[in-house]
Amino acid sequence: MSDDAIDLTLTDVGKAYRRNASRRAEVFWALQDVTFNVPRGGAVGVIGRNGAGKSTLLKLLAGITAPTRGRIVIHGTVAALIEVGSGFHPELTGRENVFLSGAILGMRRREIAAKLESIVDFAGVGRFIDTPVKWYSSGMYVRLGFAVAAHLEADILLVDEVLAVGDAEFQVKCLQRIQELRDRGVTSLFISHDLTAVERLCDSAILLEAGKVAATGAPSAVVAAYHRRLALWDPESKETTFDSPRSGIALTNVSLRCPDDAKAVAFTTGAPLTIAVRYAAARPIANLEFEVRYYSADGKTRIAAPNTGESRQPLQVKPPGGVVEFHCPALPLNRGSYSIGAVVRDMTTTKVLAWWDGDTRLYVSSGPVTDAQLYLPHSWRLIHADEEPPGLNPGALPPA
Repeated sequence: MSDDAIDLTLTDVGKAYRRNASRRAEVFWALQDVTFNVPRGGAVGVIGRNGAGKSTLLKLLAGITAPTRGRIVIHGTVAALIEVGSGFHPELTGRENVFLSGAILGMRRREIAAKLESIVDFAGVGRFIDTPVKWYSSGMYVRLGFAVAAHLEADILLVDEVLAVGDAEFQVKCLQRIQELRDRGVTSLFISHDLTAVERLCDSAILLEAGKVAATGAPSAVVAAYHRRLALWDPESKETTFDSPRSGIALTNVSLRCPDDAKAVAFTTGAPLTIAVRYAAARPIANLEFEVRYYSADGKTRIAAPNTGESRQPLQVKPPGGVVEFHCPALPLNRGSYSIGAVVRDMTTTKVLAWWDGDTRLYVSSGPVTDAQLYLPHSWRLIHADEEPPGLNPGALPPA
């Protein structure tokens, strides 16, 4: 690929900080020897533990701080969705802060004015746009900040954990907006703990560990590598370092798919959903059952837990691994954000052998309207009394 088709290039980039102002102070390397490039129109996800260097990387790309060593080359204008809303003045109204924030981000006043209605509508703060933002809730504050940044006309989009705040409906709008920008050919670098979003929005991924690039490649493969490292077990080398992996099996990914829309970032109440639980096995193992767990957004309330053992038929796995798919023909969950986990256990002892800790997020958008906690699809028909079949008991209906 020619250089003019590359929007971001990092070569041996490192960023060091001193523990204090003394010249003899210990040097901490937040990033070391980071090298990669992002092609024009590419979408790259960056994942890793807290403290791995993800936010430092974005701050370097956004020009907030400079690298200690190495070289960064950027072709095009950059929009950075980092700490959205951080430039707002609390005494100014929402409208005034839109113009202030837009100007700070490089937008001309005429451009801001032309996009003002769209920005306000996206943020959902129309009734309060002329109220000082010091009276805004934290959700309103962040929504308006994201709306301004998301309307920038930039060649490169940098996104840092914007989905960690806001309600489920707004999170879906964020995902859809990022997807729209990607479809328009905007180059993007996306940081998130939401591994599902990384898989659905990105065409490649990078795993950072202790400031270094630990893995690169397709999002599903990098997510699997990340989870193997969390489990401290590498099925390929058969290395084990603590009790759970000695079971010989690890769950390496849980992904979501809508059979009707492969690109969907949110799923619809009443529509089909497929959950794929991918595993790695070090040896043949029999008498297993897999279970998927639906949790509330905070991960505390277990809503449902379908499992393969419901039919009392044990599963047997073999190296190097595979996938177990759970298909829900009609998603019963209402609009909102949910966390998806999974476990695999021995059916005889019920001992959990491996688990997925809920890094997978399920966003449910609008569907059939119900004011109940769950939506259960039903068929129905009306039968008038004079149309009842002979022998029908009064008040009874024939089977559908």
